Amino acid sequence: MKDWRYWFAEQRGTLTALAIFVVMFIIYTSNHPAGFTPNVVQTAANKGVLLAFVAMAQTLVVITAGIDLSVGMIFLLTNCLASWLVLGTPQATALGVIAVLAAGALCGAINGAIVIYGRLQPIVATIATGAVYFGLALLLRPFPGGSVNEGLADALTGRILGVVPASLVALAVVILVVWVPFRRSVYGRAAYAAGSSETAAYMSGMPIRRGKFMAYTLAGLVAAIGGLFLTFFTYTGEAAYASGNAYTLFSIAAVVLGGVSLFGGKGSAIGAVFGALAFRTIGDLLFVFDLDPLWQPLFQGIILLVAVSLGAFALFRVRNRLEWFQ
Repeated sequence: MKDWRYWFAEQRGTLTALAIFVVMFIIYTSNHPAGFTPNVVQTAANKGVLLAFVAMAQTLVVITAGIDLSVGMIFLLTNCLASWLVLGTPQATALGVIAVLAAGALCGAINGAIVIYGRLQPIVATIATGAVYFGLALLLRPFPGGSVNEGLADALTGRILGVVPASLVALAVVILVVWVPFRRSVYGRAAYAAGSSETAAYMSGMPIRRGKFMAYTLAGLVAAIGGLFLTFFTYTGEAAYASGNAYTLFSIAAVVLGGVSLFGGKGSAIGAVFGALAFRTIGDLLFVFDLDPLWQPLFQGIILLVAVSLGAFALFRVRNRLEWFQ
C-alpha cells in the first residue's frame, strides 16, 4: 500500500468526523439568526470544547479496549473542586489549578489501579468509582455555588485578537502537550497494543500495565481540564448527576463518531475531538430549527444509538480480527 493510501486508511475516521462537523457547522451558521459571526463561533466553541475534553479522556481508555463510565463524574468533581480553589491571588489561583488537575489525575490513577491490579472489568470498576466521585462532588457542592478567578476565566473563554476562540486554542494546546507525546511514546504504543491484543503485546515484552495505567491517569487529567473549563464558563460548581451521566454517554458517541473503535487498538483523540464538536453541533441544529424540547432527547438518543452502532457495522466488513487493526 502506498504511503498516502496507508495514511488515509489510518486517518479515515478522523477525516470523516471532520467532514461531518464542517457540514453540520455550515448548516448551523447558515440557519442561525445571527449568521456566521465571532460571537456565534465563540459560543459554539465554548460548548463544544467541554464535550471534546471528556471525549478525549474517554478515548485514552477506549484504545486500551476499556471504557470509562466515571469520566463524567470526574468532570463534575473537578468542576466543584475548582469552584472552591481556583480563585484569589494569581499565586493562589495557580495552586488551585494544579490541585484540581492533580485531583483529576489521581481519580484516573485510581481507576487504572483497580482495573489493572484489581483485575476488574473497566465498566464495573468505573461504575463504582464514578459513584464515589459523584458523592465527593455532592459533598463539596450540595447546592450550586462557589466562584472562580474571573480574569483567568475571561481569558480562556473569550477571543484572541477578537476572532479566534481562546477555548479552541486551549484545546489544541492540550492535544499537543498531552495526546501527541503519549501517542508517540512507548507507553502510548503499549496502550494501543493492549487494545489490539493484550496477550500478544505481553508476549512481545511491551510495558502493558504501565501503558494502561498511564492512559487511565491521563484520562483523569484531561477530564479535570474539562471540569476546569466548565467552571470558567459557568463561574460556579454544581454536582448535577444528570449532567455527569450525559457527558459520559455523549463522550462515547463522540468517540465512535471520531473513528475510535470500541474494541480498542484503533483511533485517535483528534478524531474524537471532531466527533465531539460534530455531536454538539447536531444538538445546536435541533435548537436552531426550533425542534420541540420534548423531542430533542429522542433525537439525541437516536444519534447516540447510530453512532455506537457504526463501530459494529465496520467490524462486519473485515474477514479476521488482524485486518481490523491494519
